[in-house]
Amino acid sequence: MISKSRTPLSRRLEHYFRPAYRMALLGLCVSVIVGLDGSAAAAASFRSAESKREKPYAVIFGTVWGPDDQPVYGVKIEIRRENEKKARWELHSDHNGEFAQRVPAGQQDYVIRADTKGHKPANGKPLHGDEIKVHVDGDERVDTGLHLK
Repeated sequence: MISKSRTPLSRRLEHYFRPAYRMALLGLCVSVIVGLDGSAAAAASFRSAESKREKPYAVIFGTVWGPDDQPVYGVKIEIRRENEKKARWELHSDHNGEFAQRVPAGQQDYVIRADTKGHKPANGKPLHGDEIKVHVDGDERVDTGLHLK
């Protein structure tokens, strides 16, 4: 086995560590500057979030029940103010038969109806439901149920 001898380094050992020390110092300075800038941006966004307060709202939450007292999925729900003719909000019931809609806070009566086109129970008879009226006083949650016949 032939061994090769290494030639000694011609440069001093300090020559190799100086650039690494400089790079570490530079990295430390950059991270401090970025950290300060990030915290200032976070503080500014926190202040702007405080100044932009969300408008108060109420929530109308309900469940659609079928004739067999089971929740019904995919029923189109229409919500309107009592003094209006057209529905202002349209949504569908989820897999638990539930729906939720944000409405403006304040005293107001709302009419909720279920549009049952395309939904037929196992017996084949068409479903229909009555309109229900819900009263909201302020920024609150109102729970209700729609019973289909």
